[in-house]
Amino acid sequence: MSGAVDWVAAGLAGLLLVTATACASPGTAPATAPNAAGSTASASPAPSAGVAPKDSGAPRQQPAFADKALDVLATVPVKGRAAKTGYSRDEFGQAWADVDRNGCDTRNDILRRDLADTALKAGTQDCVVLSGVLNDPYTATLINFLRGSSTSDAVQIDHVVALSDAWQKGAQQLTQAQRLAFANDPLNLLAVDGPANQQKSDGDAATWLPANKSYRCDYVARQISVKSSYGLWVTQAEHDAMARILGDCPDLATPAGHETPPPPIQAATPAPAPDPAPAPDPAYYANCAAARAAGAAPLRAGQPGYREQMDGDRDGVACE
Repeated sequence: MSGAVDWVAAGLAGLLLVTATACASPGTAPATAPNAAGSTASASPAPSAGVAPKDSGAPRQQPAFADKALDVLATVPVKGRAAKTGYSRDEFGQAWADVDRNGCDTRNDILRRDLADTALKAGTQDCVVLSGVLNDPYTATLINFLRGSSTSDAVQIDHVVALSDAWQKGAQQLTQAQRLAFANDPLNLLAVDGPANQQKSDGDAATWLPANKSYRCDYVARQISVKSSYGLWVTQAEHDAMARILGDCPDLATPAGHETPPPPIQAATPAPAPDPAPAPDPAYYANCAAARAAGAAPLRAGQPGYREQMDGDRDGVACE
């Protein structure tokens, strides 16, 4: 008798399973699909549930703009700093690569985005910025930018989350393509005062904050958005410093999305590529002034004359 009951129960269970399968929509996507644009949201979305733009390179979802920075910070793992072993600028790909393929390198993209009253170099398809005015977020000062071997350093492009810091807090596990995207992501880049950028070096929020106190909330919120987007972590000291700063602006939302600068206007006939610059001779420069005087600046990692001592922010480009 018991065997018959078991047989009937098993039959009913199978019938229910077939019925449930038949009733489901054939194209229903899993509720937890992580990064597919237009995918169904999870029943219990985390505070940082925003969708990374297509081909952004970010390995995780970006925080939505409406998400409070404090809420997103609560989702960022807290761990100890990993060893810096194996780090080099080359691990993040070519410096200032044209990752968005708009015909302009990332440095000039950010200068065009962040500077006002820009003048662009003729024959570069409106790419190269010759001059402009920066309202510097780190020092709250106006800086006149003038491109030149002895003047370009006045405005530098800062990785808000420094490459070395990222390497020690999870970027070692990213793919090469993801690290290239990270190093050129407009969300993680700001045109800033050169000396302030040198002073920051590869510091995190626990060791360096902008002198302009009114910008600290936005600065920390941007770091949180970047770290959340790329699955990086923070140290306990860094977490506490961020939380302390955000205590003064608890409702501040994280910046989100890739703030892509406007593409340069394409000329009807592309300008011919300039002749390659002659190799610097001699290959040793006592300082950036000497490198500029020789016409060798900026110096990139791997080029003759490049030394880490001349690369204050350790981004692989000295004497920018």
